[in-house]
Amino acid sequence: MQPVHATVVARWAPGGWRAVALRGASGVGKSDLALRLIQTGWRLVADDYACLFASGGRLFARAPETIRGRMEVRGVGILPVCALDLAPVVMVVDLVHEPVERLPEPRNVTLFGVSTPLLTLDPREASAGEKVAAAIARL
Repeated sequence: MQPVHATVVARWAPGGWRAVALRGASGVGKSDLALRLIQTGWRLVADDYACLFASGGRLFARAPETIRGRMEVRGVGILPVCALDLAPVVMVVDLVHEPVERLPEPRNVTLFGVSTPLLTLDPREASAGEKVAAAIARL
């Protein structure tokens, strides 16, 4: 299983954990947004690199063993974080430092043969975490 450059966080919902894979260039704010989500009750699955795989028509994520339960917090260092071993990925969020469409048409991305909803956000916005939560609540 080849790791994918993404940070994955999950939130408990009726029916179980639901994860989002935060993708983007190095330094775009994947870990920062994940840290803000964790402060509101989300759980880390993998920071910076995640092992994604398909099973039963669903996409799943786990952390590579070498970084499981750890998170790099820029300016602070590598910290231990309570993490899930495995979670189903229900959305991919591409993080960018540019304006995003106000009312985008629904989009999907196919990873490992599984079509998954795709959202594009600027993680520097104060409401980025709330936008992620609102987007997966609609699924």
